[in-house]
Amino acid sequence: MSARDVAATVLDPELPVLTIADLGILRDVHEDGRRVTVDITPTYSGCPAMAAIRADITARLHDAGFSDVNVRTVLHPPWTTDWITADGRRRLEEHGIAPPGPVVRAVPVTLGRRSPVPCPRCGSSDTLNVSRFGPTPCTALYKCTDCAEPFEHVKAF
Repeated sequence: MSARDVAATVLDPELPVLTIADLGILRDVHEDGRRVTVDITPTYSGCPAMAAIRADITARLHDAGFSDVNVRTVLHPPWTTDWITADGRRRLEEHGIAPPGPVVRAVPVTLGRRSPVPCPRCGSSDTLNVSRFGPTPCTALYKCTDCAEPFEHVKAF
């Protein structure tokens, strides 16, 4: 198994339904014999999960026989939710977490309600934002007014 394949199996500690590859933070893997350099990009500059992710990558690669592992943080270009794979978005929804929509680069000025976040359980667009922050700063809490189920939404940025 290649070093990239091994690193791609590491789960995100805050969203353990996603691998770091599905989340889009696994940027590059350079392999030179048993020496490996892995580039990762945090979802945001203060992400508390980066130390755990770095340790998990190192441990997984050591277990796979790679003796010299260097995990680097790459900040440019900054991570965007557009890097979450289609499979990752599907898995988020399957686990009751609303995936982010596409990032809007130009900022349109509109008055009124924001675009609804569809419920990942029943598909209804009749949802309410309960809290701008969920269990992690990357998520927000919503409630569906049709099925009455609460759910997390990964913010687009």
